[in-house]
Amino acid sequence: MRVGVPKEVKSHENRVGLVPAAAEEFGHHGHQVIVESEAGREIGFSDDDYRAAGAEIAPDAKVVFATADMIVKVKEPQPAEVDMMRPGQILFTCLHLAADRRLSEGLMRSGATCIAYETVTDPYGGLPLLAPMSEVAGRMSIQVGAHCLEKEQGGVRHSPRRRGRSRTRQDRDLGRRRIRHPCCAHGDGDGSFCNRDRQIAPPIE
Repeated sequence: MRVGVPKEVKSHENRVGLVPAAAEEFGHHGHQVIVESEAGREIGFSDDDYRAAGAEIAPDAKVVFATADMIVKVKEPQPAEVDMMRPGQILFTCLHLAADRRLSEGLMRSGATCIAYETVTDPYGGLPLLAPMSEVAGRMSIQVGAHCLEKEQGGVRHSPRRRGRSRTRQDRDLGRRRIRHPCCAHGDGDGSFCNRDRQIAPPIE
């Protein structure tokens, strides 16, 4: 089989369908890999890296789509890519067709066999291709969230806790409540808690 890897053209998408190590693995199983020139540049892989892995370098996406039996991508094909697909060709990528009727109809007209990463299941009903992507997205969410909360990005600083307002009330506003330790009787009477063995109860429904 001839496996084609075009450069991703969707806005802000810098990944590539196959890294050189994966291209080499295809070669070990008797397949040929053709990669569009500079397809891996944004993630640090040069054309020479792919050549060293046994892949052929194509000058543009048209050559990749015209000569490959299977296209391996990262994101759903854009309109110009759909127009280059042909009957009998295999497309292996993320699709998310439920949200894009135009793409769904375009792929049906192409006659290609399209396999979405997010729908591939294992014998136990799991999603082995979607799971690692979700894990990466989950880890990145903390970094992206922190960036969005920076002042330069319009983040808002919350006022400090006001003296005289019950901490129990404020914690309830945040969806949690505190459990008092018996020694809280030694507090200053303003609703504060002791600094010993504080506990957080489950969220209040």
